[in-house]
Amino acid sequence: MQDKAQVIALFRRNTPAAFDPAEELDFEHYLNHEREDYFVFETEGHIVGAGGINYFLEENTARIAWDMIDPDRHGQGIGKKLTEYRLERIHQHPGITQIVVRTSQLAYAFYEKMGFQLESIEKDHWAKNYHLYLMKMTIIKPQ
Repeated sequence: MQDKAQVIALFRRNTPAAFDPAEELDFEHYLNHEREDYFVFETEGHIVGAGGINYFLEENTARIAWDMIDPDRHGQGIGKKLTEYRLERIHQHPGITQIVVRTSQLAYAFYEKMGFQLESIEKDHWAKNYHLYLMKMTIIKPQ
């Protein structure tokens, strides 16, 4: 991934406000071994947002993964545009009927606004005081 260094720097800018420092190794592993589709949002040649999609075709599911926006750019609509772009990409897959996002208490309200519904909460999943909020969206395909 040619943008890896900038994306890691973006992750660090969001630590510890959105991610526990210990998650950086998990993120690097994701980028090196689990990344399927990963998109960056650039402004004036600088990456100010990033986020991925993983596909679980046997389960008819796509998962939005490792979203992050430059903290200085929060509230500018970048996260919304990046998420809408990925939702459009997912909708192009005919077999996908469900989208999952695994986020934290720090970002779940954003995904609620995007149409995701909270399924469950697991305290201290990512790290101490970083809880897992499992959220889902069902895709209704025209028949």
